[in-house]
Amino acid sequence: MSNFTLKEKLKHLLSFPVIVAALGYFVDIYDLLLFGIVRVPSLKDMNLDVDTAGTLILNYQMVGLLLGGILWGVLGDKKGRLSVLFGSILVYSLANIACGYLPHFPVEDKTMLYAWLRFIAGIGLAGELGAGITLVSESLPKQLRAIGTSIVAGFGLLGAVVAQLTVELAGDWTIAYYIGGALGLMLLVLRISVAESGIYNDIKHDNNIKKGNFFSFFTNWNRFIKYMKCIAIGLPTWFCIGILAVMANQFAPVMGIDNIQPGKAIMWAYVGISVGDFASGFISHWLHSRKKAIFYMMLFTIIGVCLMLFGGTKSENMYYFYCAWLGLGTGYWAMFVTVGAEQFGTNIRSTATTTIPNMVRGLVPVMLLAFDGLKVNNGVIAAAAIVGFFAFALGIYSTLTISETHNKDLDFNE
Repeated sequence: MSNFTLKEKLKHLLSFPVIVAALGYFVDIYDLLLFGIVRVPSLKDMNLDVDTAGTLILNYQMVGLLLGGILWGVLGDKKGRLSVLFGSILVYSLANIACGYLPHFPVEDKTMLYAWLRFIAGIGLAGELGAGITLVSESLPKQLRAIGTSIVAGFGLLGAVVAQLTVELAGDWTIAYYIGGALGLMLLVLRISVAESGIYNDIKHDNNIKKGNFFSFFTNWNRFIKYMKCIAIGLPTWFCIGILAVMANQFAPVMGIDNIQPGKAIMWAYVGISVGDFASGFISHWLHSRKKAIFYMMLFTIIGVCLMLFGGTKSENMYYFYCAWLGLGTGYWAMFVTVGAEQFGTNIRSTATTTIPNMVRGLVPVMLLAFDGLKVNNGVIAAAAIVGFFAFALGIYSTLTISETHNKDLDFNE
């Protein structure tokens, strides 16, 4: 970064694509985590089972994210990064407004209606992060790329905090859904002024370059392994969120705690994640390594998980403290998505960057199934520990063995 003056650095890091991507991810996270925050009050309000129906609805949302990641990723490479930013936000904004209207729908099976609305929202939410990170990665100089994407994620992840505060202040979970939908529609206006990635424009009309081929990740062994490793690096983040935060109420009885609110657990986790994401870009720059930054943050997270589950967590506030700890450690989320963007060529970069984080989210149902199955005979703490062991083992192995991408030029094709 010595080639840039402070004024030039700020000009790049506070450019319109970075600001709009950060605001977009803020709204995305608000809407993505909103169900986890209002799961208990919304399901109780409609006389639905908090755990059984809640897990089903969350799984539908995560499957929507998985399928949406493929849809928007391919579209981003075939039609451009901006097409995804417009289309995805419209889908999830309308779906969230519909969720707010849910109690008034003249439908008897509210569980499946809720699940399908979250599935549609998941499809929409899948496009925001990948398209934003791809656009910012291709727009910024390579020396500033890690810090720029960290700014996007660090600010964006505060959406979870605002979602929890909105629910508390509004006093009605339906209003929180309406606000999320309205924020998304307002964001569409800002998107009009964002320019397309210059690197993508260079290949946009070249018909000799095959763009957005999702199956290309599975037709070349080295590319496939690289893709799988990128996904595995992100698994610990959603283990901590999907099980230890979203299902926090299940840990209260065995820890001797009267009550743990999942909404607050999610909020404190994302306070930590936001700080961690801001820090991860600077740590990566200081170490001259994406891999070292992610690895050290994973080790820090493992210590927090062990203390939370086996260190005698005896109060609600202590549980929230460990949620913030885990959030700080898993704040390498932006770095992990940036690594995904840097591993692959321009012609499939949007597909990679959009599908990789959503593959991780799409594996949450698998982790939840394992957690639910294991807790029957082993209890919730041992079940969480076993699932966490495999998530971190895969994450650490992949981090240590994937190729380094610090300061890598992105103007290349597969």
